Amino acid sequence: MHDGGNLVASGQLKIFFGYAAGVGKTYAMLEAAHHAKREGIDVVVGYVEPHARPETLALLDGLEVLPTMETDYRGIKLREFDLIGALDRHPQLILVDELAHSNVPGCRHMKRYQDVEELLQAGINVYTTVNVQHLESLNDLVSSITGVVVNERIPDYVFDRASQVELVDIEPSDLEKRLREGKIYRAQQAKRALQNFFTTENLAALREIAMRRTADQLNRSAVSKGKEKSAKAGEHILICLSSAPSNAKVIRTAARMSEAFHSGFTALFVQTPETKELSGENIKRLRSNLRLAEQLGAQIATVYGTDPAEQIAEYARVSGVTKIVMGRMNHKQNPILRKKSLADRLIEQTDLDVYIIPDRQPIYKRPMQKVRRSKERFSIRDLGTTLLCLLLATALGFGFYQAGFSESNIITVYILGVLLTAVSTNGHLYGAASSLISVAAFNFFFTEPRFSFQATDPSYPVTFLIMLTSSIIASSLASRVKTQASMAAEKSYYTELLLESSQKLQTVRTEWDCLRLTAEQLSRLFDRPVLYALSSPETELSFRIEPADEQALVAGLSTEDIGVAKWVQKNNKHAGATTNTLPDSKWLFLSVRGTRGPMGIVGIPISGYPVPDAFEKNLMIAILGECGLSQERIRVESEQTWGMDRSQE
Repeated sequence: MHDGGNLVASGQLKIFFGYAAGVGKTYAMLEAAHHAKREGIDVVVGYVEPHARPETLALLDGLEVLPTMETDYRGIKLREFDLIGALDRHPQLILVDELAHSNVPGCRHMKRYQDVEELLQAGINVYTTVNVQHLESLNDLVSSITGVVVNERIPDYVFDRASQVELVDIEPSDLEKRLREGKIYRAQQAKRALQNFFTTENLAALREIAMRRTADQLNRSAVSKGKEKSAKAGEHILICLSSAPSNAKVIRTAARMSEAFHSGFTALFVQTPETKELSGENIKRLRSNLRLAEQLGAQIATVYGTDPAEQIAEYARVSGVTKIVMGRMNHKQNPILRKKSLADRLIEQTDLDVYIIPDRQPIYKRPMQKVRRSKERFSIRDLGTTLLCLLLATALGFGFYQAGFSESNIITVYILGVLLTAVSTNGHLYGAASSLISVAAFNFFFTEPRFSFQATDPSYPVTFLIMLTSSIIASSLASRVKTQASMAAEKSYYTELLLESSQKLQTVRTEWDCLRLTAEQLSRLFDRPVLYALSSPETELSFRIEPADEQALVAGLSTEDIGVAKWVQKNNKHAGATTNTLPDSKWLFLSVRGTRGPMGIVGIPISGYPVPDAFEKNLMIAILGECGLSQERIRVESEQTWGMDRSQE
């Protein structure tokens, strides 16, 4: 970390790990704190959960306890860990209980583990506690054993970065005894716990999982040395991101497999016309699953297409994927169409191992009307195009009829009109309508008796059916080709933007020009103004904006917005809207990272604009990475030039 021109060593994290509440994690942590204090270490208690456990509370005597932060939440006064007070006090060692705790709205971070990360980054050592059921990758496994879904969880990387994990163990029978004696919960609460979560079978299983996870963490340093090579040369696991309720379980299962195989882990998002129009709970779940995959160490990738099976199979072939993990589709299937599942199609198109994770979510039927609603908007222009194509096809049909051409030639003309309609209009509605009207027009104008909807020839109904089917298929295929062409053009634009950014950044000569060019590219990408500022430990942040005529936005930055930007500069992380740090901000501030710290700060307005999707965020991070490298190159060249000038004096 770069802070005030000085490199600050990160603090050390020690986790007191247990398999259930009441095993003695907090007690062990406080005992260790007393031992550290006797050795002359500056120890303070940042936060200890106020359990009604006299033996534990007695250990607070003789330790400095920092005041908590009082927060109003829905009319209730709640006490939270005071991160700012702890940073100001800056002890050598601080105790922060309940690592998986969720902070109330209004705190700097949404999660306590983020508070701990900031303490570590400031060079403060931390003791903390956590139970096995709070580890993200084990959430589904624990819930399948206990029947209880734990909502407060921490990413596995937080647990794995600990320099020391101390397993606080106790026999399940002893824990049950402590529970009956009222040493953990009050009598009524203890009785319910013994009947549900704290059964002998549950505790034994959780204890085994905790022991195994502790052993994995202890062996991690040895494994990590060879992990990169094995990931490249060995297994590579792929999962598909979606908005399905079961997708989180698939991600966690794949993360555990990746850890077991020491393999690469990729989360692939297939962007189709339907996924671009997700809204409500579906888009929230998709974003949540994306964050979960990132937390569990997955590399995020995005592909475009209309057929997910084809896109997944093609990506797997070119990326060296060896295993695909996916959830079993639990949609209510159409009993008539009986379409093959995505898993079946993947098995047909690849020779990879495909692992199907059972989905015990309630069966549901996807509301197709919601997916199509945005496409089928009425448009005067599209209606006019449809009518014009029908009129031209009919006029050409009359010409063919007068010239003595057969009815099959006239049918071809109408099918051509349907194709032109499908290509020239938006959505499937106008193409389908054109198919139906074309059949009716052919019947009315060109079959005997003419100028009526009667048909005397017994073969005409078959002719009409074939014509209608051909027209609908032609319309559908034309619409699909148009959609694919549009998505290919969009992907090509994004790729061109990234390549253009890389090429231009190689030619600039100042750091400000690097940031200005990056802001210009991001403004094009997101279609909104973008702030940028040079990060230097000697000077305050001074924001500029792209495009330059949006200066009113710079003047309108609030003290809170500037505070978010300064936090990003200090911690070299992203913060603000759409993140878990200072999420109430209207701006998303991002650090332009170099190897020696933040090189610049970029701000993107979120309030009043669409939230960037997964692919756009990946592209944004890639552009910022290129900017950071270019800035670092310029800064190194400048330092070398300055050094040469000094040596010549």
